[in-house]
Amino acid sequence: MSYVKNDSGKSYHLQCTGDALETVKQHGKPTDITLFGSCFCPFVQRVWVTLEHLGIDYDYYEVDPYKKPAELLEVSPKGLVPALKLNNYNPPRALNESTVIIEFLEDLASSSTRRSLLPPISDPYARALIRLQADHVNRTLVPAFYRYLQAQEEEKQIQGAKDFVESLGGLLQLFERAGKESVSTVGLWTEGELGLADVMAGPWIFRATNVLVHYRGFSLPEGVKFRAYVERLVSHPTFKKTCSTEDLYLDSYERYAYNRPNTSQVANAINSGRALP
Repeated sequence: MSYVKNDSGKSYHLQCTGDALETVKQHGKPTDITLFGSCFCPFVQRVWVTLEHLGIDYDYYEVDPYKKPAELLEVSPKGLVPALKLNNYNPPRALNESTVIIEFLEDLASSSTRRSLLPPISDPYARALIRLQADHVNRTLVPAFYRYLQAQEEEKQIQGAKDFVESLGGLLQLFERAGKESVSTVGLWTEGELGLADVMAGPWIFRATNVLVHYRGFSLPEGVKFRAYVERLVSHPTFKKTCSTEDLYLDSYERYAYNRPNTSQVANAINSGRALP
């Protein structure tokens, strides 16, 4: 059962708060890369963390993805965030879809900042193991999060909680496998450096500690190792730089928690059983 019983009609925020706002202020000048983002969007956050970790310069442009300004539609045909505008081309070029953007930034960093979210290319198997983790996040963990949050009947909420916990368990199994089958120092599970799977899963694990707790009475799975991992993730300096204050998430996700009509393209996809957009 959810802790919050009544939909108060709160709307999504249009400006970052807390640490994230301070980061936005540091990235207000035009650069070669413009990140079109929305302060509450987890898909944006994974790209934002990537930019910060890889040390790639960018400017942040907050948009309202539900009003879809012309500037956003120019770089993202569906009007979805995140999107990148690549200003060093004439005319400027663009990319959308968070996983594609992250891969692009990885390639860009390989010849510029020399930083990465993956083990070195000389260890292709270790890189593949981390990509398996990221694939699990996209296919299983992210949809399970939304199904759980949007479920309205108690029975579906109970099942949603089980499915979400199971998706977390699957990710941890992949973490453990990588620990046994590689000697990579990438990944917070093994107390290494921030890795691709951490960035891919982090925004939803973070929201499980506030949004799911508030609206579904959720408790993170027990286990010293898992709890320590979550703490390392949400307190990681790079990740924290992209996090707003809790009220922003609680307000912005109320519409998901009560499954309001046309909450988002993601919500509509979950309701209809389609793949996420």
